Amino acid sequence: MKCCTLCRGEDHRHLFTSQGYRLVRCAGCGLAFVSNPPDAKQVAAFYDGDLAADYHRDLRQPGSRASVRMDALARRHLVFVKSTIRSGKLVDIGCATGDFVAAARQAGFDASGIELSGESARFAREVRGLPVMQGTVQDCSAAPGSLDVVTAFDVLEHIPDPMAELDHYRQRLKPGGWLFLSTPNIDGLFPRLSLGLAHRLNYWPHPEPPHHLFQFSVITLRRMLEASGFSPGPVRHCHIDLAYSFGAWSTLWKMPGRLAYAAAFAPFSLIGPVMGQGDWIYMAAQRRD
Repeated sequence: MKCCTLCRGEDHRHLFTSQGYRLVRCAGCGLAFVSNPPDAKQVAAFYDGDLAADYHRDLRQPGSRASVRMDALARRHLVFVKSTIRSGKLVDIGCATGDFVAAARQAGFDASGIELSGESARFAREVRGLPVMQGTVQDCSAAPGSLDVVTAFDVLEHIPDPMAELDHYRQRLKPGGWLFLSTPNIDGLFPRLSLGLAHRLNYWPHPEPPHHLFQFSVITLRRMLEASGFSPGPVRHCHIDLAYSFGAWSTLWKMPGRLAYAAAFAPFSLIGPVMGQGDWIYMAAQRRD
C-alpha cells in the first residue's frame, strides 16, 4: 500500500512488524495501516482457517467462554447505542451468532444482521430464530436510505478499504441516521506505553497485523467519518478484554515472562479509559444530508 487511504500521503513511519506484515503510521494524518497487506486469498484463509473456525464454533456453544463474552459485549454495545437512539430499523454488520441483534430486538429495535461466517449466520437464523443473512454489507437487502441505525462493532479495522465500507453504510442510512462503531485505539495508554518495548521483545499484544489491516485513533476515525459524509458524535473509551490482550491467568502462571509483562502493563489497560485513553473505543456518527 503506497499511499494512505485517508489523506493519500506516501510518507510513513514504521511501527511494528508481525509475521512479515509491516504496520506503519502516516506522517500526514496519523492513520496506521499494514503497508504490505495480505491479498484476497490470504484474507479469506484467515477467516476460513482453523482459528476462525474454532472461534465461531465456541460462539455456537451455549455457556462457552466465547459465547458468555459475546453476550456481555452485546449488552455493552446496546448501552452505547441507546444513549443516542432507542428505536428504529437497525442492521448489525459482522453480527457473529447474533447476540447484539437479539439484544437490540428485545430493546425494541427492528434489528437484523449480516455475518461473513456461513455457519454462524445459519446458527443465528436456524437455532436462535434471528433475521441474519450470510455476507457483507454489499449483500445487505435494505433499500438505500431506509435504515435508522447501522452498527459495525470491531469490523472496520479488518476491511481492506474502510472508506468504501463507510460509503456503503452511509448509502443505506436515512439522512440523519446513526452509525455506531467500535475498534481498538492505537493511541490508548497501553499500546502507546508498550510499543517502545515491542521491538526489543518482538511482542506487542495490542491487536497486531495482519488480521487488523488498520489501527485507528479517535482523531483518525473522526477524520475518516467526516470524509465519508458523517458528523462524528459521542465517543466512549473502554479497554480490550485482558485475557485477549495478555492471555488467561491460568496460562500465564506457566509463562513467567508473559506473566511479568501482564503484571507491568495490564494496569495501564485498566487505567486508560479513566484518562480518556482506552485501548478500545466506541464512536457514534450521524449521516449528513
